[in-house]
Amino acid sequence: MEKIVDEFDSRPGSATSLLRTVLGVTVGNDPTHLSTSSIVTLMGAVGVADQPARTALTRLKAKGHLVAQPDGPTPGYVASDRAARVFARDILRYVRPRLMTDGDPWCLISFSVPEQDRGLRHQLRRRLTWMGCGNVANGLWICPAYMDDEVHEMVAELGLTGHVTTFIVSEIHGETRPDVAVTRWWDFELARDLHDHFLAAHAAAMAAYSQSPDPRTAFHGWTRALDLWRPITYVDPALPSSMMSADWPGTVSVPKFLELSDSLEQPAGRFIEEVTGRRSAMSAFREELPR
Repeated sequence: MEKIVDEFDSRPGSATSLLRTVLGVTVGNDPTHLSTSSIVTLMGAVGVADQPARTALTRLKAKGHLVAQPDGPTPGYVASDRAARVFARDILRYVRPRLMTDGDPWCLISFSVPEQDRGLRHQLRRRLTWMGCGNVANGLWICPAYMDDEVHEMVAELGLTGHVTTFIVSEIHGETRPDVAVTRWWDFELARDLHDHFLAAHAAAMAAYSQSPDPRTAFHGWTRALDLWRPITYVDPALPSSMMSADWPGTVSVPKFLELSDSLEQPAGRFIEEVTGRRSAMSAFREELPR
């Protein structure tokens, strides 16, 4: 998993990545203040000691993802506008796992960034990879069409709107069959590794909760597994099963993730409420969904 680096420059399982997961499920896009002591307590519950947790907080503050609020009886942080958008997008992926089906359209992404902006070009390629886009050729990428809006949002963040064009197409034609071509465009071995790590974390979380069915244990297992699931929802484009190998672990991990959510999300949410005095961002998001 060392190849995976997200928008926060963190890798799954690291203190910074776990902090992103903890903050995401706790505050989401809510601008409300969260005390440092509450954050450190939540991080301790997922196995991150006090000092590494505080170091991760300092790192996210330095990168502009968190805004410190040092004054008052409970010093703490609020999420920056951009971090709040990232947290909200994460939650949407948790609650509504994406899946492309046969016949769904594709989005082609064409770009030409001048050499003097090669730093931005590198960032664009990196972000496209992280979002789950495949590299067809130099300056040409592909993803499911439902990602088109997200691609344009990311491009706008980089200030490259004038250099990128997307096309929505219904079919892929060529000498190579689509199910073979996609193996060249995407690094499925990387996604497979992520799925395997998540499945191991899922099994550990479910086993631990069956032995000790309390909110803290649920929060520990749920958050650690969620930290491994989140990159899957970005890196794996969730292509139709007809394009994937028969042993593709995604066919197993999606139902396992739903099982994890059904079993541990609510008790984990109770632990968040015990520590922070507020309902979890996941609970708030689900309550706002149309019934």
